[in-house]
Order: sequence, then structure tokens, then C-alpha cells
Amino acid sequence: MSENRPTVIAVAGGSGSGKTTMANEISREIPSKSVLRIEHDFYYRDHSDLPLEEREKLNYDHPDALETSLLVEHLGQLIEGQSVMAPRYDFKTHTRKTRRVKAISRPIIFVEGILVLADKALRELFDVMVFVDTDSDLRFIRRVQRDREERGRSYEQTLNQWMNTVRPMHFEFVEPSRIYADLIVPQHRRNPVASDMLVAKIQSVIRGNG
Repeated sequence: MSENRPTVIAVAGGSGSGKTTMANEISREIPSKSVLRIEHDFYYRDHSDLPLEEREKLNYDHPDALETSLLVEHLGQLIEGQSVMAPRYDFKTHTRKTRRVKAISRPIIFVEGILVLADKALRELFDVMVFVDTDSDLRFIRRVQRDREERGRSYEQTLNQWMNTVRPMHFEFVEPSRIYADLIVPQHRRNPVASDMLVAKIQSVIRGNG
């Protein structure tokens, strides 16, 4: 690894597992200018050519729903120290937003998403791979709360999506990807030990690049 190469940390786990919460806890302990956060979710394919009713029926939990090749391309550029124009996604309309956001390479790059460990090309770019493991009932409760508060969806809409795509795709793609993780973090409770281990690793990287 090049001395100045960013360290890329993948944070995976099922929907509602607590990936973002864990990344937030770790990020609070690291200088903000040292960290870049990238969400796999922002790389969902654009379906603005379809009516909303058809967009709502698509399977957004299958790997093909995401333009992972673009994320791989962007990560490669970030690792080389370049900046990229990252897409943004509107989960209420199931379309990409017109405006992209400039992502500037940092010493630490977090990549979050349910499927980030399921793709071989992505895995080859990661230095540390974390899988957040949370019971399905707790994940479902969190999903209901998030969908209602952030995405304007009813309980029935969330339940239908959970049963038709989230749950089966979790068992087919997400759960098997845990075998690639360097660290599996149980999240039925707060886990400061795992967070402290990652913070120590990240701080050592930052000191080494300083």
C-alpha cells in the first residue's frame, strides 16, 4: 500500500442494522477533514423514464439495482487522490437527483451499504471490511421508522417491500457476504469495543500519513 494511499473501510450489514450509526460514532472521533463518507445507496440506477407506479414495483435490494461499476470507478479515482462528482438519489421518487456532489479524496474513506461486500470488484478496493450484525426484528422496526420519517412511506408499503424484496435478497446476497468481513459487529446493543478498535486503526493511519 502506498504511504499516502487512503484507507478504505467498508461498513456492510442488512437494512436497518445500524451501519450509519456505527459510522457516525467512529467519525465523531476522527478529524472531519480526514474522513470521506460514501453511500452505495446513492448509486441506485436512475429510472426516471418509468412512471412512478412502475418504479415503486422494482426490486431495489438486488445488486443489479445499483450502478456498482460507477462506484468502483469513483473509488479508484479517490484512491488515486482525485475528486469525483458523486450522484445523489431521491428515495421518495426513486430517481437520481440532477445535481451531483463533489467528493474530495481523504485519508479515510468509509463506504456504507447493504451490498458493498457482495461485489468482488468493490471488495478488492477495501482495506478493512466490517459487517454489522443485527437481529431481523430490530432491523425491521428501524426500517419502518426510517421509511416513515425520511421517505414518506406507509407501514403497508414498508411491509410489502420487506417481505417481497428486502428479506429474500438479504438471505440471498447480504447475509452470505459476511464471510468476507474482517470484523463482525453485533449490534443488538451498543458496541464500544468494536468502535474503539476501528478508531484506533484509523488514528494510526492518520498519524502515519501526517
